[in-house]
Amino acid sequence: MNEEQSTGDGQRRRRRRRSNHQKNNHQPKKQGSKQGSKPKKPKGGGRGTRGGAKRNGNNRHTGQGRPGTGHRFPANRNHRTHTAHNLQDSDLPLSVETSAGGLVLSGLAEAVQPDGSVDLSRIYVALIGRLDRRGRLLWSMPKGHVEPDESEHATAEREVWEETGVAGEVIADLGVIDYWFVSEGTRIHKTVHHHLLRFVDGDLNDEDPEVTEVAWLPVNQLVERLAYADERRLARQAFDDLTDYARAEAQAGRATPR
Repeated sequence: MNEEQSTGDGQRRRRRRRSNHQKNNHQPKKQGSKQGSKPKKPKGGGRGTRGGAKRNGNNRHTGQGRPGTGHRFPANRNHRTHTAHNLQDSDLPLSVETSAGGLVLSGLAEAVQPDGSVDLSRIYVALIGRLDRRGRLLWSMPKGHVEPDESEHATAEREVWEETGVAGEVIADLGVIDYWFVSEGTRIHKTVHHHLLRFVDGDLNDEDPEVTEVAWLPVNQLVERLAYADERRLARQAFDDLTDYARAEAQAGRATPR
């Protein structure tokens, strides 16, 4: 290639570059067209949100519930305290309710091994399942309202029998859950007393119209099955004492009816 041809080729290449540069400056850039780039996420709607509204671990809104929804607002949760205070100061009619229930335990004595250890997978608890408005089956501890002139222990035993079909005898207090919610234009402050019960007799049934399903569940699967965080907290507390209760049942010579 001679010098004249080299100079001509260089001029043509420079003209092509100027022409391409002018075209690029006059064409609008396409957003996200760069290879490997991703469009930016809108603010306020990141992972775990819907429409920017944050949800807690059990998939319930942290904001104030609408009348008739029955949303729960535990007063013992720091991140919900402001909501409970709002309901306390509200002008809506107030209803104070008390309920009782708990966990029926089957197989306590049988869970104690020859070496004195306790196999929690051999202890079973009775749970109830109810369908929510989305058709999801939510598992929880059986419970119900305390009737006039009725003790909390008597209520727990009665409600467990009515909702599960099995009879139990209270052997220990498990804990209290305290929460607020709004239903049909009334603010409700509910306190629920939970207990541990020894299985006495009966067979599971779902004859209660408010219960969709009932089931025996190994106690070592209890926490992951319960739908509500406040009940999961109580279940974790129960684990610390179950080994002592099982050994006490075995030492007393009790056997679970079959």
